[in-house]
Amino acid sequence: MPATRPAQRNDHPLAFLRGFLDRPKEVGSIIPSSRFMEKRIVNTAELSEVKLAIELGPGTGGTTQALLNAMAPDAKLLAIEINPDFVELLQKTIQDDRLIVHQGSAADIPSALGKYGLDSPEVILSGIPFSTMDRELGLSILQSVHDALPVGGRFVAYQFRDRVESLGKNVFGRANVQTELLNVPPMRVYRWVKTED
Repeated sequence: MPATRPAQRNDHPLAFLRGFLDRPKEVGSIIPSSRFMEKRIVNTAELSEVKLAIELGPGTGGTTQALLNAMAPDAKLLAIEINPDFVELLQKTIQDDRLIVHQGSAADIPSALGKYGLDSPEVILSGIPFSTMDRELGLSILQSVHDALPVGGRFVAYQFRDRVESLGKNVFGRANVQTELLNVPPMRVYRWVKTED
């Protein structure tokens, strides 16, 4: 059974801002996502029946907690975070035995899955800022996502800019796109479903 979840939001806005100032290319915003944004992400990912999901770039954990709240008691969430300060914060503040926090690159999903003996995830979610990374790294991450998902698996990316959409076309094809206006600033949610090659 998962540990008791905190009643308050778990987004640590000051730590998030500090992370943005220290590593602006790795943190896509100066403030965490709104609760409306979190709800849209959860609904778009369809998490209630998922056994394993991966979150790329969990940051300070606000969205991570929202994902866990939507997932089943026997599900697992693998959070892959490159920033060691955020990794430490996540490990200290989210006490849920369904959460596995891994420090590493989103471009190396297979090795993270192998390290923890996990199978293919049904869903991969990403808040990492594709607009600040070079094209090769962006495509490498998207290919890693594609390779990790089974046919029918979903990739959900939430972004301020449309760079992930243009890069994603090369790997997944066209995305379904929604916009969440109740977020500062408004954010787009992109969803792909992996099909047979």
